[in-house]
Amino acid sequence: MPSQTKDVQSPAENKLLPEIDDGKVKMKKHMGLLEGVAIILGIIFGSGIFISPKGIIQEVDSIGFSLVVWVLCGLLSMIGALCYAELGTSIPKSGGDYAYINEAFGPLPSFLYLWAANIIFVPTTNAIMGLTFAKYVIQPFFPQCDMPDIGVRLVAAAVICALSFLNGYNVKATIKLQNVFMFCKIAALVGVILIGVVWMSLGNMDNFKNSFEGTTTNPGKIAKAFYSGIFSYSGWNYLNFMTEELKNPFVNLPRAIYISLPLVTGIYVLANMAYLSVLSPDAMVSSDAIAVTFGNAVLGKFAWILPIMVAISAFGGLSVHIMTASRMMYVGARDGHFPVALAHLNINRLTPAPSLAFLCFLSLLMLSTSDIHLLIQYCSIVESFFVTLSVSGLLYLRWKNPKMIRPIRINIFVPILFVVLCLFLLFLPLVESPLIVLGGLLITLSGIPFYYFGVIWKTKPETFQSFMRKITLISQKVFIAAHEDE
Repeated sequence: MPSQTKDVQSPAENKLLPEIDDGKVKMKKHMGLLEGVAIILGIIFGSGIFISPKGIIQEVDSIGFSLVVWVLCGLLSMIGALCYAELGTSIPKSGGDYAYINEAFGPLPSFLYLWAANIIFVPTTNAIMGLTFAKYVIQPFFPQCDMPDIGVRLVAAAVICALSFLNGYNVKATIKLQNVFMFCKIAALVGVILIGVVWMSLGNMDNFKNSFEGTTTNPGKIAKAFYSGIFSYSGWNYLNFMTEELKNPFVNLPRAIYISLPLVTGIYVLANMAYLSVLSPDAMVSSDAIAVTFGNAVLGKFAWILPIMVAISAFGGLSVHIMTASRMMYVGARDGHFPVALAHLNINRLTPAPSLAFLCFLSLLMLSTSDIHLLIQYCSIVESFFVTLSVSGLLYLRWKNPKMIRPIRINIFVPILFVVLCLFLLFLPLVESPLIVLGGLLITLSGIPFYYFGVIWKTKPETFQSFMRKITLISQKVFIAAHEDE
């Protein structure tokens, strides 16, 4: 049975950034319900809604079915969020999927999740958000020609490095920044929606006539469209990565989920209706920056407003993704699945600075390509597999440990439905994109030898152990860091 000691909060834990408690460096509970909602919305309202509409419409070939995909992706995310509400309150540990897979299936599957997360979908998602920010910042300067690829990558690299530093330097400032960005992102999307409503009220509804005409019947293409939609909703489970820093998680975690997901689904559907009322499907497919094309079509000389708002949205989404993902790496290292140097916190800021720096490096490596839609397909398939495994762990723990304390207990039909739907979506891409699926599988399985070398093999040569101690010492000096028990 998992430890329940994390629910007990001392007075010191009610402060935003308390001093080191009892001489020990540890994670602090500094987030309430508003911050929890901001975390979820901060990630979901990132780059996806300004990138994925193109990926969906080019796969399903009809306006009507593209809107259906957006609604169904929202429902799937809500079902998944219900499952994660039980997981997050039954296993109140930071690390999200890593902690749940480890509790249910043991260290090897959880290590493979950690491996795949840090090699594939976490740095890839950072790269996608960074590239989205860069493209929307640069696009207005190249209205009639292609953007310079190297310039896009350099801007993306700069913003990833800057936000990694900010997350390590000041958690308080970063969390306040998330609250500001949350409202900026909602304002950007509400602006798109209002423009669309006005445009449609003027009688511009031609694009919605025969809206299901030409809908694809190819199951592989439909699955790829769902992955683009799922990417836009990704983030509904990321607050679970920071459970140890959430005040009263048994109450605030599910409340944050219940507030966020219906709000996101409604806004996404309305935003897509706004896009499609102005732009034809061909125009959307040919655009690398849909909000720029949308603004140019309806705002005239004020079209510059939308790229700025979208850039702010992507910037905020990247910031919160870096913050939450670094905690997952930190928890994995704390459990002995990553080098011990990554299990340290900066003693002044109480942030996982070494993990932030390593994640930043991996994210920069992913900028070797600027093909956003390829990156989306690549990371979504692998991440979806481990989300499915986490929810399968919920079912397994219901059978293995029925007496586990479950402050939230959902109907058993909900996780079963979620797992069945996810398995369906996992197998369909084999028809259209077998190489992407195979590549993700091979990279995930490549973690097995690293697991046996790094985790299982305890009698490593003294030369190697001495080298790792030196690396850890250098990391402690550079980042002024210590283990949380020190």
